[in-house]
Amino acid sequence: MANAKRFGRREFIVTSAGALAAGLGSACGRVPVSEIEAAAAQVGRLPQRTLDRSGRKVTVLIGSATWVPEAVEAGILCGINYWHKTDEWDRHSAPQAIVKNREAHYCEVCIDRVRGNHETGVIDEEAHYQLVKQAVERTGLRYFDDMMFHFGYHSTAELKNNRAFIRAYERLKKEGLVHHLCHSQHSYNGNARVPGGEDRAAILTAVAQEGVYEHAQFPFTFGEGEALTKFVSFAKSQGFGTTAMKTTAGAARMQADREFMKQFPAGTTPHNALARWLTTSTGLSTAIVQINNLAQFVDTYSGAGKPLRAADARAIELMSAYTNREVCRLCNECQSHCAEGVAIADILRYERYATDYGDRERARRLYVQLDKRGDACQVCGTCLPHCPQGLNIPAKLADAHRLLS
Repeated sequence: MANAKRFGRREFIVTSAGALAAGLGSACGRVPVSEIEAAAAQVGRLPQRTLDRSGRKVTVLIGSATWVPEAVEAGILCGINYWHKTDEWDRHSAPQAIVKNREAHYCEVCIDRVRGNHETGVIDEEAHYQLVKQAVERTGLRYFDDMMFHFGYHSTAELKNNRAFIRAYERLKKEGLVHHLCHSQHSYNGNARVPGGEDRAAILTAVAQEGVYEHAQFPFTFGEGEALTKFVSFAKSQGFGTTAMKTTAGAARMQADREFMKQFPAGTTPHNALARWLTTSTGLSTAIVQINNLAQFVDTYSGAGKPLRAADARAIELMSAYTNREVCRLCNECQSHCAEGVAIADILRYERYATDYGDRERARRLYVQLDKRGDACQVCGTCLPHCPQGLNIPAKLADAHRLLS
């Protein structure tokens, strides 16, 4: 695949002038436009590839409305054209460079179950229909390109038998308020609150086979298990789009671990090696990495579409081993063996938000909503033989409780 075009600073500033005139600069006052331009110039224009059967071209790494505003603006200058969770913007925070050049960007709305969380909530056609209409009005984006079913189905049976989300999409599409249907999937196997819950790979495969949804997002990172890796290959053969999320898997804590970084290969970083691996070595359509500042944007996105060097390959090996011993991969294999019904994967996912994404406020807000938190663990140890990584789950839960309480 062709590498990203690299711009010199003067050429990049000239090229970006149109975007600035179109409204770029909502981060002014916090970060000077010159710093945003300089960061974008270091990354350059990102390469694109086909997302799904629709034939749409998107950058090999996409962006998110959850990023800091200055990173969003740098991403616009680098050509990022697919934006995750844009329903989190409103008329004041939506970047004017996107609003004024709307057709050049694919904006996604994320819709959750209602009257409960992703485990206990329901799929409700009318509620989902109204939520999207409200989001269109709130954001000022006029329409959403992609309507995503967030967290996904509990099982392949639910996918087959409950068509309410799809009906809501079809109504909205007729009104021109959404254009494409996409999916996000977590694992529910062994979840006491989800009878008959299944693994994400099984559900994703059924979604791709059915052909109604066009692409899907799911947790995927270095050292991933065979089932998800097999699904990515299958999806590619079917023209079904795949986007990796939850990709960093401890990269931030790796960089803070001095002993780990002493053995890290020279000439690369955890985030840069991750970006190279995601975009050139996986078969994914695209991927997303949470970005908390401009320096992190440059470090990560400058690796997009670049070949994996020897140092990067060694870095991925070290990072995989680190994650296997330190960070929950959210497979849910342990869940059915917890006598207390503790939401192990959810708790350790929130711990990731706080530790790796730097979003402790969001992590704590979600944590307090759980009916059973980490302190409900009785340290009985019945979960331990069922963790493919061999994690000390009770200790991880205790640490997460101290962090998130």
